[in-house]
Amino acid sequence: MDKIIDQINTTARRVPTWVVYILCLLPAPYFFYLAVTGNLGPDPVKPLEHKYGELALQLLIAGLCITPLRQHLGINLIKFRRSLGIMAFTYVSFHLLVWAVLDVQTLGRVIEDIIKRPYITIGMAGFALLLPLAVTSNNWSVRKLGPTWRKLHKLTYPAVFLGGVHYIWLVKGIQIEPLIYLAGILGLLALRYWPKRRARSPA
Repeated sequence: MDKIIDQINTTARRVPTWVVYILCLLPAPYFFYLAVTGNLGPDPVKPLEHKYGELALQLLIAGLCITPLRQHLGINLIKFRRSLGIMAFTYVSFHLLVWAVLDVQTLGRVIEDIIKRPYITIGMAGFALLLPLAVTSNNWSVRKLGPTWRKLHKLTYPAVFLGGVHYIWLVKGIQIEPLIYLAGILGLLALRYWPKRRARSPA
């Protein structure tokens, strides 16, 4: 098992972060193309909106996995955490833009929906928490903010939780998939309080 983990860590060190950005961005134009060509159904706006939102949640969860993987298995993917976070925010922004510009279409209705629809209120609250994280996801902010930077970026936890709740509230009726997402989020957050993996003894 240790050899497999060592191999994973060695491979991760060799993979540049720009690869993650490219791989994460590829679905965005693909799903937009499907929407434009009518392959997402007769009303493609809602499916496109949901695809971007789901990808955002998946990327947030992927970023949430990185610390438990390192703590409990010794798999070090920490170099990719910032890129995953930035791409998650990018897809949240796509999700928001499709909803506001293509679905709702007017600023007045956007504001009205944020106030009157609880699941949209929760989604916007999650977006608001992610906004300062996206702005400070650069080396200059890390140096300037010092220890405060780590505290600030713990806003990821409530943001991803709100994203999970937003998904559950968004769908009609009780559906398994959103519940699995939220259960995974809660499980990953709980893992942070479990005892850490012991360091391996030197050979």
